[in-house]
Amino acid sequence: MNGLKRAAISAALLLFTAVTGAAQDVALSSRDGSVELSGTLLGFDGEFYRVETDYGELTVDSSGVSCAGPGCPNLEDFVAEVRFSGSATMGAVLMPALIDAFAARQGYTVDREDGEAGRFALLLSRKGDGKLAARFDFRATNTNEGFADLLADEADVVMALREVRRDERINARDAGLGDLTGTNRSRVLALDAVVPVVAASNPVKQISPLTLARVFAGEIKNWQRLGGPDAPIELHLPTVDSGLSQAIVDQVLTPAGLELSADVTRHAMPDALAEAVARDVFALGITSYAEQGGTEVLTLGGNCGFALDAARRTIKTEDYPLTAPMFLYFPARRLPLITREFLAFTRGPSAQIVIRRAGFVDQTPEEIPVEEQGNRFANAIITAGVETPLEELQRMTATLVPMARLTTSFRFEAGSIRLDAQSRSNIQQLARALEQGQYDARRLMFVGFSDGEGAARANREIALRRAEAVQRAVSAAAVTANLSRIDLRVDAFGEAMPIACDDSEWGRQANRRVEVWVR
Repeated sequence: MNGLKRAAISAALLLFTAVTGAAQDVALSSRDGSVELSGTLLGFDGEFYRVETDYGELTVDSSGVSCAGPGCPNLEDFVAEVRFSGSATMGAVLMPALIDAFAARQGYTVDREDGEAGRFALLLSRKGDGKLAARFDFRATNTNEGFADLLADEADVVMALREVRRDERINARDAGLGDLTGTNRSRVLALDAVVPVVAASNPVKQISPLTLARVFAGEIKNWQRLGGPDAPIELHLPTVDSGLSQAIVDQVLTPAGLELSADVTRHAMPDALAEAVARDVFALGITSYAEQGGTEVLTLGGNCGFALDAARRTIKTEDYPLTAPMFLYFPARRLPLITREFLAFTRGPSAQIVIRRAGFVDQTPEEIPVEEQGNRFANAIITAGVETPLEELQRMTATLVPMARLTTSFRFEAGSIRLDAQSRSNIQQLARALEQGQYDARRLMFVGFSDGEGAARANREIALRRAEAVQRAVSAAAVTANLSRIDLRVDAFGEAMPIACDDSEWGRQANRRVEVWVR
């Protein structure tokens, strides 16, 4: 096999590029003209050609070949193109705000081209010479459409308000797009939450997760059952195809083993839902924390007296049980350099400020002193019993009070030892902080907690193993960190500090966690 073919096949195993336009025929020739590779150009990212050939899909370094044919791009005035598809909320609000901030930082101007409903493009030009550098095309519809566009090779990045489904994952793998659940195939861009909302004049201020599920399953139909007036409950949800609506079913109804009632009013846009609920005192809706508008968010309560409010910190720590991460998904192929630079920018502190200003919850770790943690320690005393003796509470207090809790927490999928999506993202986030030396010369303690089901001693052992597993995962991900500069420790207090009631799966899942404390 000649050198060009070997190089191309070898490169194909390692590199993948972004689709940049309509496929056209090209011929790639080695610099001495001795070898030629013909095929259909699938993409060019400014550095590498992606070509469908008789040998399959190959990726070839443009510096080693010359290109002939109608599909050959202009190497000098190359314009990077990337297509985003999926969530209307992310596409209409969050992504444009981030791209504007990235452009200002990198010295680009941004122009917008509006197309048909849900379609628009953001054009990035260099301030110096005015030349077009990148075109970011958007199709802002819903999460289902985003994954469908990716599978149809009509999108390069999916904007999703939920995790990829099993069938979508299998179809993507079969289409040669890689495992979308694999490392570097997805990213949590920002955080949101699923919240029950009512009109400000509604007298009901609190609801349990189980009661909320029963209402939307049609088992509870009158406000009297919730402590309100004798009137029917009018239900409101986002459109059925939206990622938010699917997240609502996954997080509210599925854990209760219930199915959604057919008697629900659907809304294509979150602001329409918020407006409908705000003007109807008998309405109950579920929407996102960022899109609550002029409604009143109900507190999630339980029979044990604990209450959980949706707020920036409780969403970031996942103490609020109905969190909803906002994802970007990428196929296993190379994206243009400017796109990679933009995605790197979204991890930085400037992007986190933009995310907060757009109304979403950022991922910047915050340190919460004990005095700002509300009644957590008081709850620990109230719920203490025979299996959680005074000595254990004293040990926990002596250990944690001199420290501060990070908002970076770790929780597990229901019935699984696998970290949930937000926590998997937190592994990478905390690992990068260790690599950057942010916690050098400090103590970092991974502290495990459990629910109250079963024996206290066994629960503490389980919590300790989970804390150890998280610590190992973070250390392994922090490849370039000098861990000898950090005092890494592990401890567990089992069921000693519940934050929710153990009488529901939602509460038990909130209580099963690994917190990070620093000093």
